[in-house]
Amino acid sequence: MKNSREFCTCTDLACPCHPSNHEFGCTLCIRKNLKEKEIPSCFFNDINYEKATENWHYEDFAALVQAAKENGKL
Repeated sequence: MKNSREFCTCTDLACPCHPSNHEFGCTLCIRKNLKEKEIPSCFFNDINYEKATENWHYEDFAALVQAAKENGKL
């Protein structure tokens, strides 16, 4: 899936899993995130609200969504 480079919103271009660094699209990123029990940054980036933590875990994403909803941003 080479086209994922075009819509990827991750800013960590140095990450070996970033689609711009290989030809496997989002697969490596998703595999890494599933292993780490994390959500890819593109999901966080899609929520137009300030991220309260530097972590990317499931709980952090759930908290971000909840905060955005409570403040009328989602």
